[in-house]
Amino acid sequence: MQDLSYGVIGNCKTAALVSKRGSIDWLCLPDFDSPSVFSKILDEKKGGSFSFQLNKQYEVVQQYIPYTNILSIQFISPEGSFEVIDFMPRYRIGGDDNYFTPSEIYRYIRYISGRPRFRIRYNPVLNYAREKAVHHPHADFIKTQSSVNESDNFYLYSSFDFETILASREIVLEKDEYMMLSYNQKLITVDIERVNLEYERTKVYWLNWSNRSRKFIQYNDTISRSLLILKLMSYQHTGAVLAAITTSIPETIGETRNWDYRFCWIRDASMSIETLIKMGHQSAAKRFMKFIKSILHSKLDSFQIMYGINGERELKEETLPHLAGFNHSTPVRIGNAAYTQTQNDSLGYLMDVIYHYYQHFPGTLDEIEEIWEIVKGIVNAVQKDWRQMDHSIWEFRNKEEHFVFSKVMSWVAIDRAVRIAEMVGRKYHKEKWEKEANLIREDIFTHGWNEQIQSFSQAYGSEYVDSSLLLMEYYEFIEAHDPRYVATIKKIKEELYHNGLMYRYKNEDNFGQPSSSFTICNFWMIQALFAIGEESDALKMFHEVLTYSNHLGIYSEDLDFKTKRQLGNFPQAYSHLALINTALLFGEKTTSRFIRP
Repeated sequence: MQDLSYGVIGNCKTAALVSKRGSIDWLCLPDFDSPSVFSKILDEKKGGSFSFQLNKQYEVVQQYIPYTNILSIQFISPEGSFEVIDFMPRYRIGGDDNYFTPSEIYRYIRYISGRPRFRIRYNPVLNYAREKAVHHPHADFIKTQSSVNESDNFYLYSSFDFETILASREIVLEKDEYMMLSYNQKLITVDIERVNLEYERTKVYWLNWSNRSRKFIQYNDTISRSLLILKLMSYQHTGAVLAAITTSIPETIGETRNWDYRFCWIRDASMSIETLIKMGHQSAAKRFMKFIKSILHSKLDSFQIMYGINGERELKEETLPHLAGFNHSTPVRIGNAAYTQTQNDSLGYLMDVIYHYYQHFPGTLDEIEEIWEIVKGIVNAVQKDWRQMDHSIWEFRNKEEHFVFSKVMSWVAIDRAVRIAEMVGRKYHKEKWEKEANLIREDIFTHGWNEQIQSFSQAYGSEYVDSSLLLMEYYEFIEAHDPRYVATIKKIKEELYHNGLMYRYKNEDNFGQPSSSFTICNFWMIQALFAIGEESDALKMFHEVLTYSNHLGIYSEDLDFKTKRQLGNFPQAYSHLALINTALLFGEKTTSRFIRP
C-alpha cells in the first residue's frame, strides 16, 4: 500500500518527491505546474520513476542535511555502503534578487565502503504518462524526448556509462559518481567537481536562509523544517506561493476528493506569507506583493480566489482516466474548477498581509501609493460582496450560504483597511470604512450566533459548526475571554473532535460526509484551547499531532482518524504554516527571548 513516506527537494522553480528508498516518484518540468516527467505516485505501473534497485539486505536511512532542503539517503549493507544526495541547485548570483534556479536535479552518489551493488531504473513517462519517452545517447548526455513532440525533451548527464543506465545493468560502486537530470542542455562541463560545487553552493544558500530565521529553545528544529517547506513552495519567478506540490493525492482512500493544488490560493498564500514575515523572512512578502500587483493589470480588474503560479486566471479542470491514482483512488485531476467560485473570506487574509506589509516595509512613495490603490480595490470588492452568499473557505461545490467565517474575514478585510488608512493619514477613508466594519460585526453577532446550540454556527440559520470558527479570536474579531467564543470552542470540540483529531465539518457536502481529518484544523483547535486558557490540554494535543508527521517531519493535507496515516496533497503549506504558529505559542511560553545566530 502506498504511503507518503517521501522527502521533498526543490529550488523555488519546481520540486520532486523522493521516496525512503531513493525513488523519484513525482517531478514536473520545467515548473511546479508543468506536466509530469515522473508520476509513479499517481500510478505505480504507468507513472514512471527514477530509482535505485538494490537487494533487500540494504538498510536505508533517509534524512535532510540539517537546515537545508537537501536530502541524504544512506544505503548500508555488509557488502558495502554509499550515500545519495539529492538536491536542486539554488543560490544567489549577482544582485540581491538574482538566483540560480535551473530546472534540474542532482543525484550525487558518494562512495562510503566495500563494494556496494545496484541498478539504476531511469524510466521517465511524459505528460502525466500520456506520452512515452524516447532516449538518444550522445557523447555527453542522454537526450530524452517525447514520442509525440520531439521539442519536449530533457537531458541526463552522468559519470556512469549511458548504456548501463538505460539497460539497468548492475553497477559496482568504487568511487564517487553522479547523475544530473536537466530540462535544458548544459553549456558548461558537467563532472564530479561541478556536482560538488553545486552541492556546496546550494547547501550554503539553505544554511544562510535558515540562519536568518528566528530561533527558539523549544521546537526549533520542527519550526525550521516547516519554514524550509514553505520557502520551497514559493515560486521564485513571480512570488506566487503554492498550496501543495502534488495533484490528486486523495483525502480518503477510495473516495473522490482528489484535487490539483499546484496553484496559488490567495488565502493559503497570504497565510504562508504572514508566517514567513513573523519568522524574519520579509523578502518573501515583497515578492508576493509583486505577484499581487502583477495579477491586477488595472483598477478595474476583479479578484479571483486563486491563480496559476504565473498569474493565469483560467485553471481548467480535467480528469486523467488512464491513471490508476494513488492507492487506486480516482479520479486523477489536473487544473481546478474552484477558481470560478466566490469565497468571501479570501480577501481578508490578503488585507491582513498588506497591513503587515505597511508595518514592516517603508517602501518608496510610488510603491506605497500603488498598494494603497489595491487596498481601496479590495475594500470596494468586500463592500459589494459581503452580504452575498458564497462557497466558503471549504469550497463547497453544491451550495452557497451565508457562511459565518466568510463574514468574519470580510470584517478583517475592512478592519485592516481602517488601520492602513490611519497609517497613511487618510481620515476620510478611515471613518467611512469603520462604519462598514461595524455593520459587518453587528450582522455576524445578530445572525451568526445560534442561541439554540449556544455557539456561532457554520452559516446563518444553521445548526452545524465548523473548524474555521476557531480562528475568530486569532484574527481579533472577538476576545478570547468572550463567553460566546469560549462556548463556540467547546461546542466545536464536542461535535468535531474524534479519535484525537478534528473534522473540518461533519455536515454532508456534494461528496458525502468528510471521513478524514483536515490537518490544519488540529492546529487551529490547539491554538483556540491555548487562547481560552486550557493550555495543558492544548500542549498535550500538540505533542500528539507532532507524532503524525512522516519520518522527515513533513505533513500532508489530511490524516486518517483511525490509523493517523497521512493523506491528501503533499507537502501542504496550510499544515506547515499552522504548525509554526502553534509551536510559537509554546516556545514563547517557555521563554520570551529568541536567539539570533
